[in-house]
Amino acid sequence: MSMKASSRKVDGVAIVDLSGRITLGEGSVVLRDTVKELSSKGEKKILLNLGDVTYIDSSGIGELVSAFTSVRNAGGELKLLNLTKKVHDLLQITKLYTVFDVQEDEASAIQAFNR
Repeated sequence: MSMKASSRKVDGVAIVDLSGRITLGEGSVVLRDTVKELSSKGEKKILLNLGDVTYIDSSGIGELVSAFTSVRNAGGELKLLNLTKKVHDLLQITKLYTVFDVQEDEASAIQAFNR
């Protein structure tokens, strides 16, 4: 199953709905390109919805970190939404859970951006 990403805009927040596997190769490239494209359009509030991400490997995690860093370096904010248990556990193990701003539901995530 390949990775898919579609983005939509809610209250000034660019929400990227990701589905499939974020792994070395195609999955991480899709993620990188999507975030890069939004940043280049001047989007400063980016929310990655990971609810339909079935699997993520270490390069996928690395890609999340570099997306986070590049958005922040551009003066924006990147948050994560709807982590599956697998992804949540992986972020805990790699000690990256605290790096990211992880939100439980879309409405509160959007509020967090617009605070």
